[in-house]
Amino acid sequence: MRRILPQTLPVWVLLIVIAGLLISQIATLYIVSHDRAAANDVVDLYRLNDRAFSLVQLMHDATPEQRKATASGLFNATYALTVSNTPAVTSSIAGDDELAELEDILVGRLSKFGITDARVRRDPATHEADAPGGTVAGPDIGQVERDLLVLAADFAQSDKLTASLRFADGQWLNFTEPNTPAGPILSFESLPLYALIAGLVVASSIWSLRRLTAPYRMMETAVKRIGEDLKSPPIAESGSREVRTAAKAVNAMQARLRAYVEDREHLAAALAHDLRTPLTRMRLRLELLRNSIVRTALAHDLADIEGIASSVIDFATFEVTEEKSERIDFWSLVESIADGFEEVSFDNEYTRSRGLICVARPVALRRCVTNLVQNAVTYGKKAHLSLRQSDRIITLAIRDEGPGIPQAELDAVFGSFVRLEQSRNRQTGGLGLGLTIARNIARSAGGEVSLSNHPDGGLLTELRLPLAV
Repeated sequence: MRRILPQTLPVWVLLIVIAGLLISQIATLYIVSHDRAAANDVVDLYRLNDRAFSLVQLMHDATPEQRKATASGLFNATYALTVSNTPAVTSSIAGDDELAELEDILVGRLSKFGITDARVRRDPATHEADAPGGTVAGPDIGQVERDLLVLAADFAQSDKLTASLRFADGQWLNFTEPNTPAGPILSFESLPLYALIAGLVVASSIWSLRRLTAPYRMMETAVKRIGEDLKSPPIAESGSREVRTAAKAVNAMQARLRAYVEDREHLAAALAHDLRTPLTRMRLRLELLRNSIVRTALAHDLADIEGIASSVIDFATFEVTEEKSERIDFWSLVESIADGFEEVSFDNEYTRSRGLICVARPVALRRCVTNLVQNAVTYGKKAHLSLRQSDRIITLAIRDEGPGIPQAELDAVFGSFVRLEQSRNRQTGGLGLGLTIARNIARSAGGEVSLSNHPDGGLLTELRLPLAV
């Protein structure tokens, strides 16, 4: 259910606007339809009242035979008219209050012409004829005649009001009055206009939403870009006042973050670099000592300290070092690094993947691949490399023959100074910065480093980089 619902604010607002538009249109059409039906009812009662007055005025002084002759001459399929000794409306009780009031009006208005009783009822449509008199619209008739024929057919098929009026001599005048046909609210002629108005409303809503949400989309893009590369260029401070304000805030935040990170990186690099001077003096003084177990132990300790200082410098100067990105033949890079390790082999050595060109910083990418290969060799004895390309992604897979890593700790090993090997031996324990540096370099190039346990044993490390355009 959550996948069906929209996940962004602009889409939510657009759906609300469209829903409001539909509801308002439907409510408007319903109100118009209801008002038009009520107006038609009043018009139908008026027409019946007016026709009753005309017919009674015409026939009240005539003899019964003359009334029948007159009714026969005025009779037609739509406006039925008869004179008889029995009423067409047999019930003397009106069907509703409107008809009862109309009957009283008719008796009061026509009493001077000798009308003593009036009865009115509603009759449903019979749908017997498509056009009065069987007239069929031909291809050569004009538009006005065509509209009149259609209207006549609608009157013939509409509901009717039947009235029975009794003269003083006991004869009944019976006639029908068709109701005004209610045309459709939406027609083929009006539908394009409604669609055009709805389209204009939706288009203007989309344009307005894009303008209103521009600062949010800009901030989302900028923050995501800053997260990937803190040295990315600042965003343009142009547009509306809100957009300029948001851009200035994001640029100020980026500048502060960059200054903060660079200060800490320079501090760490300076500390690690300054350690080399006293370490060098200690090594020189150590050479003056005679060969002994203590001298050998001190030499190992100094080597460990120098290794730690070098790793910290590499980690701290990763973002500080300015290096431009270049197009790199990834296969040649991996092959040159593998040549420096006797424990490394290629699974697809005889099917070299050509055209694996990526864009990255050469020195940094070499450090990334070297760290991953060295990590596999250090902890897994041997490393098996394979390269492949799919969906414009270059994937370097490194499988070692070690014990692997517990599933719960696969992500934790990417943290700084995290070591699963708890010994203090630098040859087996490491410093815990190799994977951190490798992932940072891969992400700065638009790629990623992931770890998983291979089904056949050992740890599988995958470096994915985008293929150069």
